Amino acid sequence: MKQKTSTAFVVASWAALLIGMVGYLIGLFNADLELNEKGYYFTVLMFGLFAAVSVQKCVRDRLENVPVTDLYYGISWVATLLAILLLIIGLWNATMQPSEKGFYAFAFLLSLFGAIAVQKNTRDNQASRIIND
Repeated sequence: MKQKTSTAFVVASWAALLIGMVGYLIGLFNADLELNEKGYYFTVLMFGLFAAVSVQKCVRDRLENVPVTDLYYGISWVATLLAILLLIIGLWNATMQPSEKGFYAFAFLLSLFGAIAVQKNTRDNQASRIIND
């Protein structure tokens, strides 16, 4: 019998994802940036979320002996690190206050953590339903 993820952790994971994403996007919407700059930061967020979920899935698949090619596993890690690097480069070169830069960095990291946790919980609960049925 596989134990289902606690409701508290599921709620906390979704809260981390939503608070990080919504905070980042509200900050971006209200920022005094050109549209192309806003597009860059938005794309980095979406790329980072997809890449982080992909890494979580690959790691979990390998732990459960589900075949994952080394190429896809490597690409997932490179994409995640590249998204973080692109945010760092963008913020380093931005003409923002240090507090704004910190806000974007932490909202981005909170979003990535939330996405990974939501993916983990979704997969755990799906596996728990299959095993326990």
